[in-house]
Amino acid sequence: MLKVGDKAPEVLGADENGNEVRLSDFAGRRLVVYFYPKDNTPGCTAEACSLRDGMNGLADAGYAVVGVSADSAASHRRFKEKHQLNFPLVADVDKKVIEAFGAWGEKKMAGRKYMGILRTTYVVGSDGIVERVITKVNTKEAARQLLEE
Repeated sequence: MLKVGDKAPEVLGADENGNEVRLSDFAGRRLVVYFYPKDNTPGCTAEACSLRDGMNGLADAGYAVVGVSADSAASHRRFKEKHQLNFPLVADVDKKVIEAFGAWGEKKMAGRKYMGILRTTYVVGSDGIVERVITKVNTKEAARQLLEE
């Protein structure tokens, strides 16, 4: 897992419309790169909507937001449209970015262990260096959690 002080990957992948998303696209701003397990699930929807609703405060604080999951671009388009999300969603179907950040690992549910996306939020400075890592994400208050440093 990337930690504070590490250099984040420049290329984040392709968004819901097939456009390449790079750290340098957000020059001069701190970038929130949040990893979530699956479009249209309760926790992931709550997190995305919290970020959507908090976007004005985040933007005022100098943040931009990008969501990343292994869902397809088509799934991301539907999710973004359904919830009127105001930030790009990277479709990392081959999990290269998810693994590069270290957001892939062992999870447990109902006593079963399996590999999956670890809900993790990274704040990357305008210099491309990770400034903060949040591993205990409050999905309903994700925007507020980011603003409370």
